[in-house]
Amino acid sequence: MTDAPDPVRLKRLRFRAWRRGFREADLILGGFVDARGETLSAPEIDAFEALLDENDQEVFAWIAGQKTPPKAHATPLMQRLRAFRVDLFDSPNV
Repeated sequence: MTDAPDPVRLKRLRFRAWRRGFREADLILGGFVDARGETLSAPEIDAFEALLDENDQEVFAWIAGQKTPPKAHATPLMQRLRAFRVDLFDSPNV
C-alpha cells in the first residue's frame, strides 16, 4: 500500500482548483495543488475538496487571514495554504 494520493483524484482536484473563476483563488489553490499535491494525505485531500465547495471570496479571505475560517476549515491544511500564499505573494523576490 502506498501513501501517494490517488492520481485520478489528484488530477480532479487540480482541475477544480485551477478553475475557480476568481484569479487570486486560482493562483493559490491551483498553485498549491501543483506544488504540494503529491504530499497531501487522504484527510488533507478530503479537506481540500470540502474547501473547494465553498464560496471563492470566503475561501480567499480565510487563506489571506482577512476572516476566521469556520471550525470545519480551521485545519492544518488551512495553515499550509496560508503559508503557501505568503510564499507566493509576499515573498521579497516577487
